[in-house]
Amino acid sequence: MTQTTTPTRATIGRTTTARILLSIGVALALAACSSTVTRSGSGSTPKYGATTVVQRGDTLYRIATDNGIAMRDLAAWNGISAPYTIYPGQRLSLYPGGGRSTPPRQAAGTSTPAPRTTTPARTPPAATPAPASSSVAWRWPVDGQLLSRFEAGQPTKQGIDIAGSGGAPVRAAGDGTVVYSGSGLVGYGELIIIKHDEQWLSAYGHNRNRLVNEGAVVKAGQQIAELGRTGASRDMLHFEIRYNGKPVDPLKYLPRK
Repeated sequence: MTQTTTPTRATIGRTTTARILLSIGVALALAACSSTVTRSGSGSTPKYGATTVVQRGDTLYRIATDNGIAMRDLAAWNGISAPYTIYPGQRLSLYPGGGRSTPPRQAAGTSTPAPRTTTPARTPPAATPAPASSSVAWRWPVDGQLLSRFEAGQPTKQGIDIAGSGGAPVRAAGDGTVVYSGSGLVGYGELIIIKHDEQWLSAYGHNRNRLVNEGAVVKAGQQIAELGRTGASRDMLHFEIRYNGKPVDPLKYLPRK
C-alpha cells in the first residue's frame, strides 16, 4: 500500500502546482476584465506575425476586441501604458514579442503557455529598443527654454515641453505627412502628428492654432501651427518622437543647442 500511495500523492502535488501556476497566469491576463472569457484560457488569441495600423477614431479597447485580444495584453505587447493613448498611423503588434522573427512555441496540455504569455507583459519597453540613429534629419520645432524632459515609463512625460510665446511658429521637425490634426486626444489640446516613415512619428501638442490638415505633405522647418496653451497651464509646446509607436527621448535625436 505504501508503494502505491507515495507516487499518487506526488502526482497530485505536481498537478495541483501546475493548476495554481495556470490560474495565476490567467488572472494576470484578465486583471482588467470582469466578464468571463473562456476562448483560450487567457482571454487572448495572439495572431503571430500580424500587425495593424491605427486609424483615426480607433481606441486600444476597440482594436483589442475586434481581434479577440484582451486590452491589457495588447497594451503590454506594444509597450503602451495607462492612459493607453494610441495615434493614427501607429503600428501595433497583435502578438507578444512582436520584434521576434518567430513566435514562441507552446506545448499543448501543459501549463507552459501561461508564463510565456505573461512574461512579455512585464518587460515590454525592452522588446523594441530605439536604434542609435534615425533616418530623419530632426530639427527643433520651436525655439525656447526646455521646461520638462522625457522620462521612460512615465505616461505624462513621454516627450519634452518647450516654453514659448503664444502665437510663435511651430515647425515640422522633419519631412513627412500629417496623419492627425485635431483635439480628440485628452491632455494634448490642439494636436498635430506627422508620420516621417514607417517607423518614425512626431507629435506637437497644446497649439493655439493648427495650420495643416490631415494628409498634408510638409517639409522640415515648415510652419504647421501656432504655439499655445490648449490643454496646458501655460504657453508651451509638448513635443514627442516615437519609434514604432513607442516614445523615445527627443533630446537624443534633436541637434544640440
